[in-house]
Amino acid sequence: MIKTSILFRSAALIGAAALSTLAAAPAFAQEEESPRGWTVTLGPGAQAYPNYPGADSYGIRPLFIVGFRRAGTRMPFEALDDSIGFGILGRDRSFNFGPVARVQDKRREEDVGAPVGEVARTFEAGGFVEVFPVRNLRIRAELRQGLGGHDGMVGYLGADLIARDDTTYMFSIGPRVRWADGDYHAAYFGVTPAVAAATGLAAFTPGTGIYAVGGQANLTYKIGRNWGMQGYLGYERLMRDASDSPIVRAFGSRDQFSGGAGVFIEFNVGGGHH
Repeated sequence: MIKTSILFRSAALIGAAALSTLAAAPAFAQEEESPRGWTVTLGPGAQAYPNYPGADSYGIRPLFIVGFRRAGTRMPFEALDDSIGFGILGRDRSFNFGPVARVQDKRREEDVGAPVGEVARTFEAGGFVEVFPVRNLRIRAELRQGLGGHDGMVGYLGADLIARDDTTYMFSIGPRVRWADGDYHAAYFGVTPAVAAATGLAAFTPGTGIYAVGGQANLTYKIGRNWGMQGYLGYERLMRDASDSPIVRAFGSRDQFSGGAGVFIEFNVGGGHH
């Protein structure tokens, strides 16, 4: 497990380098589309994020970089905290919506260090809506329902300011606001009378509402013609009932960091470039 202080120092160094890239960014160029073939983007990576919502310890998990677009078009923008899904209206639309899904890892009592109850791995399914009010600004909202595990509803609203050229790099940075219902909050932040008796914590019943605010930066950089790297850094601060949770106060942290990086290769199928 990785402690918060290590991630914080790494985030500061990488974030400073990413911000310098944004400062030097030129304006968007117009893309040229090719009607033949597809470009596939694939690559492995690793990421670190809290072992459970509100944790002060971190685990290393795989990061998968996957993309699919028309040959000859530039890579579309996607933040690495977007859930898996697709837009019903296709790529590069000023407005889009569609289904999304993601998995929330299991919370084990040994991760917390106290008998606060386990939360099973949860499959979350729902949808997203996103809009580009201007070419270099994306606003996206997601809402997902947990199936098993926490059984709650969770979502977020975020904005990303994007700087890029058509051949070398794409950088984004922007805020995030995360929301959940009472079932989600009870699973991770609540203390039942039985748990209170077993741990000595005060009983606590959280409600529905915003539970975290923060931001994320993403960077994609082409190192060669057909390969490159992608990474992200994120920070969120627990708020309201999540922040007041006896579990967080006694065994966790209000500060939640995340980050990851990987390499990718691009290749054409079904016709390639002109």
